[in-house]
Amino acid sequence: MNEQKLPHGARILVVRLSAIGDVLHSTAVVHNLKRLVPDCHVTWLVSPPASILLENNPDIDRLLVWDRRTFDKAAQHLDLRTVRQTLKEAAALLHQYEFDIALDIQGLFLSGMLTRMSRAPRRIGIHERHEGNFLFMTEMAPDIPERHKIRRYMTALAPLGIGPEDFEPGLVLKLPDAYEGFAEKFFADKAVTLHDPQRPLLLVNTRTTWPDKNWPPEFFGRALANLPENIQIVFTGAPSDQVYIERAQQEMEGRASLSIAGQTSLLELAAIFRESDLLLTGDTGPLYIAEAVGLPTLSLWGPTHPGIYGPLTKGHHFILSPNKCTACCKTKCRHRTNACMNAIKPGTVTKALLGLLYH
Repeated sequence: MNEQKLPHGARILVVRLSAIGDVLHSTAVVHNLKRLVPDCHVTWLVSPPASILLENNPDIDRLLVWDRRTFDKAAQHLDLRTVRQTLKEAAALLHQYEFDIALDIQGLFLSGMLTRMSRAPRRIGIHERHEGNFLFMTEMAPDIPERHKIRRYMTALAPLGIGPEDFEPGLVLKLPDAYEGFAEKFFADKAVTLHDPQRPLLLVNTRTTWPDKNWPPEFFGRALANLPENIQIVFTGAPSDQVYIERAQQEMEGRASLSIAGQTSLLELAAIFRESDLLLTGDTGPLYIAEAVGLPTLSLWGPTHPGIYGPLTKGHHFILSPNKCTACCKTKCRHRTNACMNAIKPGTVTKALLGLLYH
């Protein structure tokens, strides 16, 4: 750690509004900050639904929740009256407190505006792709060649004397005590057993928020169909994922499985993750929930790359598409083929699952 450039008891605002994976990535920044400068006071400005993941975080002294979804919808429809009103509400929320330093680790024009509204005399931004954020900052963190998002987020601490050599990887998601024993109760009447070496529990998340990050549901089914019957297969997801889960199950040729899509909240899902053996997923929020609660994962990658977004802690394994067109980081495939995800063969995934479940 370099010479500390923080006043005693510094009041620090962190602005990272969304999304689930990125908010969890950002918990690594705050954890390292509090680990190295325990007397600082951290306030975090966040939006639902990701806010629920921070409510019990021991590194956060104050959580401010502002719902950006109302702002986004109004901006999309050019509803300037609602845009102004939501920004006024954000300003009123922030103006209740005084901050010495504000860290914008989202890098949007919107997050820049909110950081400026904090009235913090020092406002530190990070180098990201988004234009205009720097206009609201008093200083910018150093740019680095490192691609991984968490390490790039960590640069926000460099002006405070915390360098890359100080970084310890790991995400933070602490569940309230009320979730102790939740998984056992949830599965009590579903013929699913926990912590049984003879019947490992494989969770499967079939969908992501980007269309081109999705592996075909039929491929999931073919990969799972050849697993031994003693492996318990449970599909997770949102209610809208059920149709894709059913497609996967149709390809499993009668192989037993269970879907709990839409039956849990984010924290309930995290509680189930904590008691399971392995998660199969794409690059999406549940991957990072799993990392935060200690569940090993096998994740499938095409338009994004584990070297940019993947877990940095042990116990996480990746299958990167062999297609030459990968890591474009586009939300929709410019070729309209999703060739990168389609190039991952079900047999490759089956082999990897068997190796991890029977290592």
